[in-house]
Amino acid sequence: MPGVQAAFGNGRPLFGKRLIFRGTFALVHSRGRVHYLTMLQTMSHSDPGDLAKLGELILGIRVALLTTVDRDGRFHARPVQTLKVEADRTLWFFTDWSSPKVDELHHDVRVSLGYADSTKNVYVAVTGSGRLIRDSQKAKELWSIEQRAYYPEGPEDERLALLRVVIERAEYWIAPGRVSYIVAAVTAAVTGTPAGIIGENRKIE
Repeated sequence: MPGVQAAFGNGRPLFGKRLIFRGTFALVHSRGRVHYLTMLQTMSHSDPGDLAKLGELILGIRVALLTTVDRDGRFHARPVQTLKVEADRTLWFFTDWSSPKVDELHHDVRVSLGYADSTKNVYVAVTGSGRLIRDSQKAKELWSIEQRAYYPEGPEDERLALLRVVIERAEYWIAPGRVSYIVAAVTAAVTGTPAGIIGENRKIE
């Protein structure tokens, strides 16, 4: 990594010098021991997350890759738009009754959803069970005008199916900026100890 190489002089620590990384810095003792090191970003282990935060992250991304299992045991993934996240661990989506996922979910209710926003370094993984229902009242609650592109008859369109996914497990990662990774690389090179989790990683069981 260019930033690390510049700081260490082709892999050799420049002892006694201050290493500056846009406001994040390390001071190294002249005998080669770490004298002082501070990072603006926190390195943390995986801790339990909360559903409210999970919902915020999902709705901030909205479009996920939904994976189901077909009758031959093969994975089938496609993008879906998340319409609502409810406090009881429920996610809502629209789909078509003629979609292959209808048969797949009748055969195997297991699903997974992957959300990613590479510009914000936010990633979410969800596993759970899926169920297809017909409910015009719920469809009206979830409806938005752009849905007419797929369902011209509105919330009562005969083709419109509601996909309800109940979250069983979820995990999310929020990564810091590039500077924190450079500092982590410097720290590992000086101390000889690999970095742990950089940023925030939470699991919901």
